[in-house]
Amino acid sequence: MPSPDLAAVLVPWYRDAQRDLPWRREGFGAWGTLVSEFMLQQTPVARVIPLLDAWLERWPTPSALAAAPAGEAVAMWQNLGYPRRALWLHAAAREIRDRHDGVVPRDVDQLLALTGIGDYTARAVAVFAYGDRHPVVDTNTRRVIARAVTGRQHPDAAHRRDLAAMSALLPEDDGDAAVMNAAVMELGQTICTARAPRCDACPIRDACAWVRAGSPVTPDARRRQARYEGSDRQARGAAMRAVRDAAPEPMPRAAMLVDWHDDAQRERAIGSLLRDGLLVADGELVGLPS
Repeated sequence: MPSPDLAAVLVPWYRDAQRDLPWRREGFGAWGTLVSEFMLQQTPVARVIPLLDAWLERWPTPSALAAAPAGEAVAMWQNLGYPRRALWLHAAAREIRDRHDGVVPRDVDQLLALTGIGDYTARAVAVFAYGDRHPVVDTNTRRVIARAVTGRQHPDAAHRRDLAAMSALLPEDDGDAAVMNAAVMELGQTICTARAPRCDACPIRDACAWVRAGSPVTPDARRRQARYEGSDRQARGAAMRAVRDAAPEPMPRAAMLVDWHDDAQRERAIGSLLRDGLLVADGELVGLPS
């Protein structure tokens, strides 16, 4: 069983060492938390913060976003990548308006029923916005648990048992449990990093099973993401930028990515964006959804 001392160390450590991030500030609210969690999926914090501020200034409530065309959300997403998240967030905003009177729900099951929301995001909103007691697990959490609790260098692929592992680390007090969730993520983001962990600076070094075992190199069985350069994802991103730059007017499909090095990849990227609903076609013109 995990040591109960982990929370005793990490909760005060986090309260003293946490970074000043917008979503951690008093009064940030459940809508801001939800938007930030959508944006932070596979996107560095430094790229999210400026756009998050602009997004919440433009759409300070779910109903405000729900009233806007979906294409405006896609355009506002800019360079965050994985732009389907913008469509999902827009759809979730409409669902919040229509099902929950414009208030982000607190209940995890109700959150899970919204478009684009999975286990992590639902629990993150319930814990960090509303202060409820649930385990919140992301990649950083899994890495810290793998090292500190099980003595492995790398975590396994995501699995529902991760929730039980994190739950075992939570203090009984709801407020301390919320802080512990954030503390484990913060430790993984800033100290117990994937490639260069700073074990000398780690507040739980003495309790870490991996350190006690001599920090052995263990297999990393997780699937690697394909390289971005030259990929279909890069082509999709370039096509989206071209259409956003032309917005609000549509542009001829034949004028999109005319200098792209691979015609088949160009057509594949445009076709996939149309199928995903990120772009819409009207004859030979292509634009953002309305």
